[in-house]
Amino acid sequence: MKTSKPLLWVPSLYLGESLPYAAVMLMSLVLYQEMGLTDTQITLYTGWLGLPWVIKPLWSPIVDGIKTKRWWVLAMQLFIGAALAALAFTLPTSFWLQASLALFMLIAFGSATHDICADGFYILGLSNKDQELYVGLRNTFYRIGMVLGQGGLVMLAGLLQKSEMSIPLSWSITFLAVAGLMLMLAAYHWKALPKVEGQQTTDHGQRTSVLEDFRLTLKVFFTKPHLITALLFILLFRLPEGLLTKIVPLFLKRTVAEGGLALTDVQYGFVYGTLGVIGLLGGGIVGGWLVSKFGLRKMLWPLVLCITLPDIVYVYLSFVQSQSLPLIATCVFIEQVGYGLGFTAYTLYLVSFSHGERSTSVFSFCTAFQYLGGVMLPGMVSGWMSDQMGYQQFFIAVMGFCLVTFAVTALVKLPKEEN
Repeated sequence: MKTSKPLLWVPSLYLGESLPYAAVMLMSLVLYQEMGLTDTQITLYTGWLGLPWVIKPLWSPIVDGIKTKRWWVLAMQLFIGAALAALAFTLPTSFWLQASLALFMLIAFGSATHDICADGFYILGLSNKDQELYVGLRNTFYRIGMVLGQGGLVMLAGLLQKSEMSIPLSWSITFLAVAGLMLMLAAYHWKALPKVEGQQTTDHGQRTSVLEDFRLTLKVFFTKPHLITALLFILLFRLPEGLLTKIVPLFLKRTVAEGGLALTDVQYGFVYGTLGVIGLLGGGIVGGWLVSKFGLRKMLWPLVLCITLPDIVYVYLSFVQSQSLPLIATCVFIEQVGYGLGFTAYTLYLVSFSHGERSTSVFSFCTAFQYLGGVMLPGMVSGWMSDQMGYQQFFIAVMGFCLVTFAVTALVKLPKEEN
């Protein structure tokens, strides 16, 4: 059965998918910076928090065979809300670091599981035509959740601190607000999510089928044509951006004496968490239009230049250390637009590479590898690099790593569908 009222749940479902990701991977950076950790510590600790998104294909077949997607969505939203509330209460304690890392990891596993179920529910709940119709709306509300998380909620923490509230307490209230949003979404979805599938249980035969399905997916993935160059492209294309992702927020907020730009939480929330995400979304929309009009083969190199060359704005900012908010906002916006443009080409390559047998499962492996090579591993070492080199030399090194992106792009073979 396909639901006839997707407007009642598609936007809220993807808002609920992005909020916990923003809390774990983006808000945590600002929290730990304000709590006094070094860049090395912050990027190493938060880098490990990305592990669930890398390995989620390992348990997605199990989730598919137990209960329903609707049940899992509701259960994960309740679990994430409860874990966020527990996180809020640990921040003013003496063991805040150990407790927050443990709870962030639990939230990350819950969020990765929620991603599996939400995407599965989207496919089950909508016809093929409606899936195409609402994909823009789903992506927009996912980005709105990112704006709300690393924009509005970080600004909330900053405003609370301006009222003489302590850093731990301000962040406790902020994470309680995120917890409240997740619990409200769970309550809403209990009524709004349609029942589009029967109850599922997993017996021995089904478990055997799940394992066989996983084995066959591995076989299909690792027998794809031009696998080596494809893996190099998937793992290394986003290397410069992977290095920047965790350092740019820290650079924007560090004091001038530390080599940063000394943005307040409110300024950061507006510049990077709001304006930057809007630029990223706009770049993605334009990139999609360009590829649809001219094709991936013609647009690949122009979009590669878009995702790499604008990174030079951070070299400029690290040298001038300007306190002009319009200048900083313009530089961030330009870089994020370029990121959105280039990431579109990358995503469409993953889609075209996944075409054929078991395309959905193959795509999940592609996204796992791209997160490993383009986010998690570069992010974990980026803080050590910036602490050792300083922000100026770090951003120059990132420009050097753009050569890696150029190299894997030159090697990659576009699938025949793109000829």
